[in-house]
Amino acid sequence: MEPGDSTKQARAAAQLRKGVLEYCVLALMRDRPRYGVELLQALEESGALATSQGTVYPLLSRLRRDDLVTTTWQESAFGPPRRYYALTDSGRAALDEFTRVWPGFRDAVDTFLATPHPATGDLA
Repeated sequence: MEPGDSTKQARAAAQLRKGVLEYCVLALMRDRPRYGVELLQALEESGALATSQGTVYPLLSRLRRDDLVTTTWQESAFGPPRRYYALTDSGRAALDEFTRVWPGFRDAVDTFLATPHPATGDLA
C-alpha cells in the first residue's frame, strides 16, 4: 500500500457512509423504536457504518425536524431515562422509497466498478 492510500480509503468510506447513513438509521428503526446508543452500537457492529455520537445525534435531530422520526422518553432500568426514536409514516415512506431505488443505484455503481470502459475520445 502506498503512503496516503489509507487516507484515501478512509475518505472514500466516509463519503459513502455519509450518503447512506440516514437510510441505514431509518432501517434500524423499521421494526421497533431504538435509542441513540443502541443505534450507534448497531452501526458499529456493521463495521463499514461505524460512526460517532457527533454524527448520529445531529442526524437524529434532523430526522426529527423533518418529521421522519418521533421521540419518546422511557425510563431505563440502568441509569437515566432514554430517548427512543421511532419512524413516522413519512419516515417509513422515505425508507420505502430508498429501498426501491437502492438496488438500481447499487447495480449501476457495480457495473462501472467491475467493467472496464473504453475511452470515448479526447474530452479536452
